[in-house]
Amino acid sequence: MNSNTRLLFPGLAGFYAAMGPVAYTILRVVIGLIIFVHGWGKLHSGLAGVTMYFTKVGLPAPELLAYCAIFLETVGALCVAIGLFTRFFAAALAIEMLIALLFVHFAKGFSVGAGGYEYVLLLGIVLFMIAIRGGRVYSIDAKIGKEL
Repeated sequence: MNSNTRLLFPGLAGFYAAMGPVAYTILRVVIGLIIFVHGWGKLHSGLAGVTMYFTKVGLPAPELLAYCAIFLETVGALCVAIGLFTRFFAAALAIEMLIALLFVHFAKGFSVGAGGYEYVLLLGIVLFMIAIRGGRVYSIDAKIGKEL
């Protein structure tokens, strides 16, 4: 909290302080699970289907990127959710969201309803923030005492 601002209800200061780590953990877990659901869909579509789509949207090395996307959106997303190698996987997923924004969604404009980049931008920014902050206190990274 900025030293120039004061809470309207100062009695909430302790609650806010105590809930900060919990709220961050909830954010990290939910983002990980949201990305995992997308990866699960790709996994069940199969490598050939994902590769064909990546070819259609003009991605270079579509088969390699399909492998990477499936791995990151399943294994990497679960690692973000549980807080294992959090910085690495969150950064990799943020980069993947940037690629999706540029190659798939940007030309369709901002609105997610029109297939635009609104949603992947939000996911990418949140993943970038997680990459900067790491797993924090409620993570496997914290339990093992090591981070990338």
